Amino acid sequence: MKDFPLESMHKQAFKMAEATQCAGEQGKYWELRERFVANQRDLKLEDLPAHVQAIGVDKEAFQQCLDSGKYSSQIRSDLEEGQHAGVRSVPTFLIGFAQPDNKVRAVKMIRGAQQYSAFKEALENLFSSAK
Repeated sequence: MKDFPLESMHKQAFKMAEATQCAGEQGKYWELRERFVANQRDLKLEDLPAHVQAIGVDKEAFQQCLDSGKYSSQIRSDLEEGQHAGVRSVPTFLIGFAQPDNKVRAVKMIRGAQQYSAFKEALENLFSSAK
């Protein structure tokens, strides 16, 4: 899972990516991400305190993390890596093989929300080519 905030589509996307990482420090990454996806059309920075309160994070620790920008370089690196791999939209799924250096050698890209059958076919093709 990599962050790929599309600021051209949502001007607060980068800050929201930082927010999910900060929530993750308290084990609430997915909860905050789900709230953002459910409210993506009306998402505003000023609503962030209500979102984090709703999922039960320590607001002070969360705000300190967010204000520090500690995840900004990681998110920028994720963006660069995604752009280099040809990612242009979210979600995008890269399917491939794990390498000894913890990198993934992608052999298939699936763009957008797809049916289960698209993933099943891609994985079956991947596994059959690995034999």
